[in-house]
Amino acid sequence: MNRPQLGVQIPCTLPAARTTDLARAVESAGFDEVWLVEDCFFTGGIATSAMALAATERVRVGIGILPAVARNAAFTAMELAALAQAHPGRLTAGLGHGVGAWMRQIGAAPASPLTALGEHLDAVRRLLAGEEVTVQGRYVRLDAVRLDLVPEQPPLVLAGVRGPKSLEVSGRYADGTLLAEPVSRAYLTAARASIQRGQGVDTRPHPVTVYTFFHTDDDPVRARDALRPKLAAAVANPAWAAHLEPLGLGERLTEVAALPEEQRGAAIPDSWIDELAVVGTIEDCARQIAGLHAAGAHSVVLTPIGDTVEQLRRAAPLNRILAG
Repeated sequence: MNRPQLGVQIPCTLPAARTTDLARAVESAGFDEVWLVEDCFFTGGIATSAMALAATERVRVGIGILPAVARNAAFTAMELAALAQAHPGRLTAGLGHGVGAWMRQIGAAPASPLTALGEHLDAVRRLLAGEEVTVQGRYVRLDAVRLDLVPEQPPLVLAGVRGPKSLEVSGRYADGTLLAEPVSRAYLTAARASIQRGQGVDTRPHPVTVYTFFHTDDDPVRARDALRPKLAAAVANPAWAAHLEPLGLGERLTEVAALPEEQRGAAIPDSWIDELAVVGTIEDCARQIAGLHAAGAHSVVLTPIGDTVEQLRRAAPLNRILAG
């Protein structure tokens, strides 16, 4: 492959009615993938991915991610199978832990998230492959369950995870991995090492898809400033510690994270923004995407910050630049 697969994430905060037009716009701009997010309590990932698939002809549609514990594994497989049958070869499904606070809020937080995710990944993948599944696990219990309608091309099932132990689970049970933003080359390298530990002697391909914060502008200073609020939240969020640790920022990161929120963005060095996002002129962005590809990303999915439609328009030349 001469260039990474390129995708665009449609924000879950937008009304579902906009999904159709945005998915068409992503396809028309020449991108390979469009990804839908299922976050509590916005729009459902299965419903919006069905809308995007029906509205497009070529682009692959990814669900990133479904909280595994929020649905029965058999019903997750049924829904994914239906989409894959209707749109062969165009669906990628992501399963993950879900945000702990949200899972507690809906009464679905498992005592062992790693065990729960592994059991769901294993059962869903086996069902989509047409197997009859009997399992009496801690979280997944199925008695001779087999899908009556199995897709000819089962969708890849990726694990959307962050930390080293969860990444090992992905290597052991998933078809690939989806990394949430922010993703640096250092984090991607560390994540691939954890995935490989989970794979052990398994030599199957394991593609890694990465979400990345994205903003392009003819003025690199304006582009970076557009991302400062998002990254200011990231550096102070304990959930993103796994993303930042491989950068070796040490005490300086602690100092910035301890600042009041309104001061944090301005204190983030430009070099951190360039590491943690695809940002700057369109040529800068192309170089950063190529760097993620070289570090092991099979697919790079842009998470536009700012006006989604305008950023999509500005991003369109990336396909030509990277292909050339």
